[in-house]
Amino acid sequence: MDNQEPFVFQTERRLVMLTGKSARNLTELLDHIREVSGSSIFYHTHHQYLSHHFEKPVFHSDFSSWTSLALLEEALSEKLAAIDILSFGSIRELREAIIKTIESYLDAIGGRRQNCLPGQEFHFCESKSFIMPSGLVARDIPEFFAKLPKVANPSLYFHFFEARLRLERPTNDFSSWLSYRGAPDLAQAIDRLNPYKMTMEELREEIIKLGN
Repeated sequence: MDNQEPFVFQTERRLVMLTGKSARNLTELLDHIREVSGSSIFYHTHHQYLSHHFEKPVFHSDFSSWTSLALLEEALSEKLAAIDILSFGSIRELREAIIKTIESYLDAIGGRRQNCLPGQEFHFCESKSFIMPSGLVARDIPEFFAKLPKVANPSLYFHFFEARLRLERPTNDFSSWLSYRGAPDLAQAIDRLNPYKMTMEELREEIIKLGN
């Protein structure tokens, strides 16, 4: 990327598929987390941030939700919810943190295998993303912030969530472009935002505020 390249807002379409893997208890959940694709890990820790873009998710991942609602393991659910996703630079690192959290909990409870009720199994899914231009292009920084109110949530989600963690980029796409454009302080301010603690609408508003 050079310092004159425009910012092309991308958007995404997702195809969600069942993997055929399911879990009835923590041991089975742990075994599958070790072997499913990175796409599956990303899906179960991120999809609700786009699905519930007008409200903060009650649970921070499907793993946290299932251990609470299906297994009634509230202590583990809280530990999984406390994992700071923003601190990881790859899905591999996030997967390892989830594995260690469940392993430690199983050790603490002596490896208890409590099955969920029939029909409440955890079904692993994965998603395939199709990335395409949204039609919005910013040729300079003022135009970038002028276009942000028109940027749809799937586009915001891609540039802030998918690009950083799933594509293993060092920061979100907005901060990366602004830094190349000679606005490092603004880039760092946006990089410090935690998208996991706000709705998509709040995230957009906070970014716009920083540009005013």
